[in-house]
Amino acid sequence: MPVQMLLSRIIISEISDQQVIYLKEMDGDRQFPIVIGIFEATSIDRRVKERPSPRPLTHDLLVNLVQELGAELDSVVISDLREHTYFAKLRIRQGGQLIEVDARPSDAIAVAMTCAPPLPIYVNEEVLEECFNE
Repeated sequence: MPVQMLLSRIIISEISDQQVIYLKEMDGDRQFPIVIGIFEATSIDRRVKERPSPRPLTHDLLVNLVQELGAELDSVVISDLREHTYFAKLRIRQGGQLIEVDARPSDAIAVAMTCAPPLPIYVNEEVLEECFNE
């Protein structure tokens, strides 16, 4: 059963290639970090701080494309953790069907934060359990 999470922190370091976001359980105390790239971190940070871009960025393009094709972005699910790598699905509704598209968690979360309101973010319980057993 997926657990709803909130984006709780974004750590951007100018001296490191690795940035970190933290997801926190909406109705609980569990939280965990995901290491992401600088582009995705700044895109997420820009959205959280409500700083618009003068032209559409990559994640804006994806949101606009889905909408123009008559579909609706639904949610993000972090579905798996294998060899210290997280896997995610971007869920899209089109014609009454739920389509899951494979995505990096950083891109899926950046898309989630680009939407207004932001899309819900879920993590499979098995992934949470594995996070805390490592």
